[in-house]
Amino acid sequence: MVVEMEVNNGENTNNNWVPIMKKLHINVIGEKMKKIPRLTCRTIWRIGKEDPRRAIHSLKVGISLTLVSLLYLMEPLFKGFGSNAIWAVMTVVVVLEFTAGATLCKGLNRGLGTLLAGSLAFLIEYVATKTGHVFRAIFIGAALFFIGATATYMRFIPYIKKNYDYGVVIFLLTFNLITVSSYRVDNVLKIAHERFYTIAIGCGICLLMSLLIFPNWSGEDLHNFTAAKFEGLAKSIEACVNEYFSDDEQQKAKENSSDLEDPIYNGYKTVLDSKSFDETLALYASWEPRHSRHCYRFPWQQYVKLGNVLRHFGYTIVALHGCLQTEIQTPRSVRAMFKDPCIRLSGEVAKALKELGDSIRYRRHCSPEILSDHLHEALQDLNKAIKSQPKLFIGSKNNTNKLTLATVVSKGQSGALNSRRVSLSSVKTDTSALLDWKSKLRGGSSTTTNENSKLRPTLSKIAITSLEFSEALPFAAFASLLVEIVARLDLVIEQVEELGRIAHFKEYNDDDNDEHVVVEIDKKNSRPLPNQLPTQDAGD
Repeated sequence: MVVEMEVNNGENTNNNWVPIMKKLHINVIGEKMKKIPRLTCRTIWRIGKEDPRRAIHSLKVGISLTLVSLLYLMEPLFKGFGSNAIWAVMTVVVVLEFTAGATLCKGLNRGLGTLLAGSLAFLIEYVATKTGHVFRAIFIGAALFFIGATATYMRFIPYIKKNYDYGVVIFLLTFNLITVSSYRVDNVLKIAHERFYTIAIGCGICLLMSLLIFPNWSGEDLHNFTAAKFEGLAKSIEACVNEYFSDDEQQKAKENSSDLEDPIYNGYKTVLDSKSFDETLALYASWEPRHSRHCYRFPWQQYVKLGNVLRHFGYTIVALHGCLQTEIQTPRSVRAMFKDPCIRLSGEVAKALKELGDSIRYRRHCSPEILSDHLHEALQDLNKAIKSQPKLFIGSKNNTNKLTLATVVSKGQSGALNSRRVSLSSVKTDTSALLDWKSKLRGGSSTTTNENSKLRPTLSKIAITSLEFSEALPFAAFASLLVEIVARLDLVIEQVEELGRIAHFKEYNDDDNDEHVVVEIDKKNSRPLPNQLPTQDAGD
């Protein structure tokens, strides 16, 4: 009886909890539903604030769809085009893109593909009508097979795939529709004419909106995007070196900060992920009209080459950033010996990168003194500082602060090595102690499972410290990467100068540089500066 009562009490308790949990679940869902409108409004506002051109492009698409819908809504136009007017609406939806280059690329591909497909289909139809009914079907089938296979194979050609892939797809679609329909429909020629006219109307409206009404040029986006990369890399280098030499209080303040974004990572992330974006913008920019003053072909592919050089430059910054995340770190007291030349060196590199970015942004050659004497002085000071401390980098044979493996193991057992990162202080391990420790393990020395779990994370560190490491060796890797950044800076400067020579940039002038600074300060609160990073993807 007692057991049954306990069971019944348990059942009653569970039954009481069920409606309570349902109410809590409903309340949670209700709170989430209340937040949806607010989050949606914030997202819409943020997207428009990042790039106001997005709102303008949305209005342009709406106006274009309204104009082509008149072919359906107005009775005289509908009588002239009939149900084929829907092809104009489809053309606007597919062709009208954010930038003028993307719209030109798709519009011309669609128009050219439709024209070639219609011409070839009429030729096939003319030849097929001269044969009998049976041979006409065989001839049409053979033509579909040959043209379809040939056009599909041509899509694998790199040049065609890069520039005319969309046009080949439209060619296949239009050719098959006209050729197959001509076997059953008598007035297919009239239908093809009406369809071609409606597609031409749709393409014309798209080109009008893209080229004449607040145009967005792919070339300008690529130009500004390339200039903004230099500023991001400069910020990454300065932030990385400053964080490496920060003291304990600054490090704790950063860890306790609520800001989850890493300024070092954000600086070089855009550069590393920009390959496809650069190539797409360069492709669309090659389709745009030459609206420059001298009407020469602008070297958009040179921007892609510069992007490749900047990515290789960014890889070194990634490695430099990795020095901040390594398991074994140089003590901060040792780092302080080399703080001043490293910070000066990073500042000079960042200054040079910003100057390169400004030279591209304002289409002028960079300053002849871009590699100033201060950069070489910082390099020499860093070299002297390293040479002044030889014992830190080659170790001392008479070092009295040497730790044996047994000491490290005992510290691991007692929990002394529970920090995730270790600072080396001239650890040298005795070979005999290593053999004794291995023999104890083979001899079946009894250890608890808990002790083994504590030892396991430290075994890799024991293997590392069994070599003769010096406490400044991690810093040596950091310093070598910093010097490598200076070496790769020369390659970046050469590529920027090559771009300026091919693109006919104007010569450097100190007065122009001062005017640009004044303009940026005056327009700080009015509209985005030209060095802001574009966030719109190119096309689909």
